[in-house]
Amino acid sequence: MTTGTPDVRVRLDLSYDGTDFSGWAVQPRLRTVQGVVEEGLARIVRGHRPRLTVAGRTDAGVHASGQVAHLDLTASAWAALPGRSVRTPEAAFVDRLGGVLPGDVLVRRASLAPEGFDARFSAVERRYSYRVSDRPETRDPLTRRTVLWAKNPLDLALLTEASDALTGLRDFAAFCRSREGSTTIRTLLEFSWRREDRGPDAGLVVATVRADAFCHSMVRSLVGAVLAVGEGRRDLCWLMEVAESPRRTPRISVAAPHGLTLEEVVYPPDNEVASRAESTRARRALD
Repeated sequence: MTTGTPDVRVRLDLSYDGTDFSGWAVQPRLRTVQGVVEEGLARIVRGHRPRLTVAGRTDAGVHASGQVAHLDLTASAWAALPGRSVRTPEAAFVDRLGGVLPGDVLVRRASLAPEGFDARFSAVERRYSYRVSDRPETRDPLTRRTVLWAKNPLDLALLTEASDALTGLRDFAAFCRSREGSTTIRTLLEFSWRREDRGPDAGLVVATVRADAFCHSMVRSLVGAVLAVGEGRRDLCWLMEVAESPRRTPRISVAAPHGLTLEEVVYPPDNEVASRAESTRARRALD
């Protein structure tokens, strides 16, 4: 940053096809969403390479239609984005970044964030969807990158019964990859299934998974465990037994990443984002 120039925080709303990415977070010698977007940012913002903070670090192969990130720029760098054009900095940011990013990642919107906004810690909810084709007539090669082709038909009533049993506040250690010093206690706000009857997902079985936050690999583990019940390979007693495990269990098959999409990140009103970030940081520090 340039000394003496006030900083501005920019919120980015972005989408990506996760197929050819090794997840969100930068990793040496691997193609990641963060790495690609930060390389693009370095090309349009002179003087430094901005660093991104993201709402949710998606795994390799997982997609996003509603991901959110933020970065900090100097006020002068932000004001300089339009150059000699009459565009706003917001429009110039999106246009110029779109010109340097590959086709499998898109920044849809850039905006000045409210004071105290943090893409990760200000969030109050993340919403994912998981798409499954369990019938030959619903399989489409054009959507094979975003839809799991199940081997067996799914029983929607069993899926619903199993997912309902897991909602609420509980320790999800059985479904999470452990990270030293972090908690696996989460509030699962919704875990529901429906068979779509119209639109581009017609005929597919689609899960909606909402929580205040997710630990590593949690969504795919939840989906994998419940799919085993929905296919009739396991029963509800088995699910509840493995759910009580105090640590991650190999008895759960993690669902393939390509069926999973981060659809939305929810934030409180602008005048509450700072206090939300502060309280979330404090809670995580105690984990």
